[in-house]
Amino acid sequence: MSSVLFLSLIDFNSINERNIYTDLLREFIKYGHKVCIISPVERRKNGRTYVIEKDGCKILKLRIGNIQKTNIIEKGISTLAVEPEFIAGIKKYFSDTKFDLVLYATPPITFCKVIEFVKKRDKAKSYLLLKDIFPQNAVDIGLMSKKGLKAPLYKFFRSKEKNLYRISDRIGCMSTANVEYVLRHNPEVKKRNAEAIWKRGKGIVEECPNCIEPIDMSLSSEEKISIREKYNIPTDKIVFVYGGNLGKPQGIDFLLKCLHSQQKNDKVFFLIVGSGTEYGRIEKYIEKYRPMNIRLRQWLPKDEYDKVVAACDVGMIFLDHRFTIPNFPSRLLSYMQAKLPVLAVTDPNTDFGNVVTGIDKKGRKIHEPFGWWCESNRVSAFKVLIEKIEKNKTSQYGFTGYSFLLENYKSKDAYSIIMEIKNN
Repeated sequence: MSSVLFLSLIDFNSINERNIYTDLLREFIKYGHKVCIISPVERRKNGRTYVIEKDGCKILKLRIGNIQKTNIIEKGISTLAVEPEFIAGIKKYFSDTKFDLVLYATPPITFCKVIEFVKKRDKAKSYLLLKDIFPQNAVDIGLMSKKGLKAPLYKFFRSKEKNLYRISDRIGCMSTANVEYVLRHNPEVKKRNAEAIWKRGKGIVEECPNCIEPIDMSLSSEEKISIREKYNIPTDKIVFVYGGNLGKPQGIDFLLKCLHSQQKNDKVFFLIVGSGTEYGRIEKYIEKYRPMNIRLRQWLPKDEYDKVVAACDVGMIFLDHRFTIPNFPSRLLSYMQAKLPVLAVTDPNTDFGNVVTGIDKKGRKIHEPFGWWCESNRVSAFKVLIEKIEKNKTSQYGFTGYSFLLENYKSKDAYSIIMEIKNN
């Protein structure tokens, strides 16, 4: 029986929680692997280091400094301290376990020394789940710069990124555009990839999309009405829901422009559920304009959130138009589980819109559509899609999206992709 170590900065206490990582790790347990996880607890929660052994896995809740919801200085110091803290935790709590595979995801990109330690100690293979291309994403939205005073910070993190790619035996990307981007912008990786293809016919960079253990979260008409009444959501309008992070990557400026364009549209209603650095801006907009067809809610517990999403008609996803990296938001999966069609408003560099519309960048049909797409820089294009959705029935797109989920985004498929590392 092989042993797997998963490194994360996500705070979770049970393998039975539902997200793209726990769903994947349950597949490893299902197929007989011993799974160990490091999931830290930040100092601000007044916690201590402890171990949870339950449901076939061992979770090390490692006390670390504050990284989330803190000032930039404390966040920077805590982030740099993570590597020695993780190594110390492995030495103390996993000294008797020889790992065959170390699995980790971006963000962060600061696990290099931890991965190298496990690889050297145990002769383990390493697999990177590339969920975020940092620091370029920070450059795209103006948080970093390749020139001027911020340049040294960019160069520091870029060197960390290159090192992470170097020590990863395989790199799993979320989509085709992600694979192409990594190879195009990282000559060293491209060379290794070409060598791997020459030796065994398969590269080290591959598609390993966001996956979940699918659950049919759709509701009956009666259940939808009941949920809408509970949360004071209109039952006689087309309800568009935006759920998830409300930060700079989501292009909140453009989201507000789009919502403003629909202020007088009494046929539609917009529900925004989430949290993030830009939450206050949306709150101020609503206080100023008092729109009748927009409601903002703080983040809900996952079970409640899933029900609210399923009671809506269309799921929305926004991305800042400045992005040059191909993001692929995982919140798509919650919409697909609820059988909601998807309205994607993104930059043109991601292939997210191609997947939703079923049309590739050359205009060729690749599969049945389960939503609509427009660029996140033209309000007029957004208005056209809203009008189109108003005039057409959308339920079939939702069923198509659910079928696409079952065919392409199951955790066991991601597990199979990752486990090919043993055969190569």
